[in-house]
Amino acid sequence: MINRTVVVILLAAVIFSCSPSEKQKNIDSPTAGEITIVADEAYQPIVQVQIDTFMEIYKYAKINVKYLPEAEAFDQFLNNDSIRIAILARSLTPDEDSFLVSHKIIPRTLKIAQDAIALVVNKENSDTSFTYEQLGDIMRGKIFKWNQLSKNKLNDTIRIVFDRSGSSNARFLSERFLNGQKFPSNFYATNSNADVVEYVSKNKGSLGIISVNWISDGDDSIAGEFLKKIKVVALSMPDTSHTAAEYNQPYQAYIALKKYPLLRDVYIINREGRNGLGTGFASFVAGDKGQRLIRLMGLLPATMPIRIIQVN
Repeated sequence: MINRTVVVILLAAVIFSCSPSEKQKNIDSPTAGEITIVADEAYQPIVQVQIDTFMEIYKYAKINVKYLPEAEAFDQFLNNDSIRIAILARSLTPDEDSFLVSHKIIPRTLKIAQDAIALVVNKENSDTSFTYEQLGDIMRGKIFKWNQLSKNKLNDTIRIVFDRSGSSNARFLSERFLNGQKFPSNFYATNSNADVVEYVSKNKGSLGIISVNWISDGDDSIAGEFLKKIKVVALSMPDTSHTAAEYNQPYQAYIALKKYPLLRDVYIINREGRNGLGTGFASFVAGDKGQRLIRLMGLLPATMPIRIIQVN
């Protein structure tokens, strides 16, 4: 039998042979360790930039992310103990909050940005401005052909495409215009925001629904390629019947001025019960560096003012 002295010597050799970096990687702290988070796939561009920047600054941190439709992301966050952080387009409902509390989990929710739903059409479509009321009629199926909107020669049915069932984009529009009910028969799900853009670019009669996050950063190569393929629709605010309608696209200045009607908040929800890597990442996103990244990518940061200059 190996005596105790030999065992202690062997253990000491293993411990002291570990490099500082190896020991650091095994620590779960606000700037080190490894975690898995979930994020609404509508926010993949901005979330990936946040993660890449955080890990570039903090070399011993590793953040794995699952990009999922909203409904699936919430299910993972609520029921999978290994998921510490969620980035989503709504906060927890009272029932969801109570569920976590009943499992001795106290969630912390921070608003990190304001986002918008963007509508996109084919490059050959001349209808690029809708009133809010027209959009409501399209969503409810009262307007189902392009020539009902204007003297557009396009006689096609309006084929409305969104990312996929269970997405935050679909949920938002259903709640806003249909009281949470099902969409009309001319709505079709694809597999992603990118697929929506691709479909619209090839089908003249289509109307696409995407998160503006995918086209808000003019310096991003993916956003630039998307904008070459489609046109972005401008919308009026509700009830412009007594004034001349002002039409605006869903970009940062109009989000900040609240002159675009399809706005929503973006949240980071933390279920971590200690001051670990999840808390460190949430603090980074909500802090100065994370908010600057959100501003640079064309969304409206929650805590950083936007300077708007009007040029006449």
